[in-house]
Parts: sequence; structure tokens; C-alpha cells
Amino acid sequence: MIPWIEKDAPFPPVRSALKDPNGLLAAGGDLSPERLLEGYRQGIFPWYSEGDPILWWSPDPRMVLFPSELRVSRSLGKALRNRSYEVRFDSAFGRVIKNCAAPRKGEAGTWIGDAMTAAYLELHRLGHAHSVETWIDGDLAGGLYGVAIGGVFFGESMFSRARDASKIALAALVTHVKSAGFGLIDCQMHTRHLETLGAREIPRARFSRLLEDLVHYPRSPGTWSGASFAQVQCPS
Repeated sequence: MIPWIEKDAPFPPVRSALKDPNGLLAAGGDLSPERLLEGYRQGIFPWYSEGDPILWWSPDPRMVLFPSELRVSRSLGKALRNRSYEVRFDSAFGRVIKNCAAPRKGEAGTWIGDAMTAAYLELHRLGHAHSVETWIDGDLAGGLYGVAIGGVFFGESMFSRARDASKIALAALVTHVKSAGFGLIDCQMHTRHLETLGAREIPRARFSRLLEDLVHYPRSPGTWSGASFAQVQCPS
């Protein structure tokens, strides 16, 4: 059994999360900016199907990418050097989340419903949520979005409509957060795709200690739209 949290109630400790399904911590609450930001600071994120109760998760182990450990394959390095694309930040957040919400090949639905979309659009308006976008010939070809708190970027989702487009966005994100003093990118759960890019699993206890050190890094919310590819040199 997991606890039901009322609107103003705190989250339970992450150590109480279930082992099966891995990381399920609580249900209920809301998707207000205050609730979401407090969850992220503790390593807790929402993930549920539209129409169901909000479910909150803190898996163990946790998939993370340390910015210095980005792995650039030969093909990605070639794509990065080709420069037949443009990277933008926060120029089309709504379009990025819409593309991330679209059903994937072989999947019937999506976990990014209307309520989740509205919640992250509000976080973006407040300067907490950001998108990194890969543009090719004036079209949005891929990208990602997530939440920045202190020295941590909490990645939420990515999409690609062209070869390596989402990987290019991730490489740009890594370079940007390294230059801004971030220490960690949270990838939440294991995927083979992220593993090939250098992400790895660490125990939740270690992840929690890293958050304690990094989320209080002094940083004011605000747009990243001032960043450009000329300023963000992706790894070669």
C-alpha cells in the first residue's frame, strides 16, 4: 500500500517507496508549481496516465548523467561537427512538450496528458522548466525538456523527428549546464538509449545526497533563451 497525500500534506520519505513497482511512493496531491518543485528537490516526480490519480515516484537505483561523462559516438560527433542544424533554448517549449506527448511507435498512449502539459507550461512560464531544441531547415526536428533547480537539471522527456536530433539537443544541454555550474542531470529511469550516451544508475541514497548538495546552489529562475549555439560549443 502507498499513502494518499492531501493537497497540503508533505511527501513521505523516499526510502518508503515500493520495490515493486520500483519507486512508487504515493498518490494524490496536485501538480501545482510548489508541489512539483518540492518533489524534485527530494528526487520525486509524477508519472501517471491521464484520468488516473497522480502517482509519485522515486526509483532505486536512479539513472543519472554526470555532465563530464557524456559519451559522444563517432556518428554523433560527425553530426555535431556537420552543423547543418541550429540549437535553440526555450524558443518553442510548448511545441517540444507536445511532440514529447505524442504516442511513440508501438505505443497506444502517452503519460504526458493535458494536466501534465499545463503544469509544465506553468513551470516554464515561471522560469523553472526549459527546452532545448534542434532545428533543421527551419523545422523543429527534435528536443528535450526538464526542470532546473540549483545545480541539477531534471530531465523529463525527449523526442526526435530526424536522425540524432534529440542527441544533439542533449549534447547542447550538457555543454550549457557544464558552463553554468550544474553538477547533475537526472534521467529518472534506465533506458538503453540514455546508457549509450553515458548515463548510469546510482543508488537512490547517493542520489539523495547529491540533491542535498546541489539543489540549494544559488540560481534564480529565468529563461534560457539568451543561450545560443555560438555560446554553447557541443563536444566533438
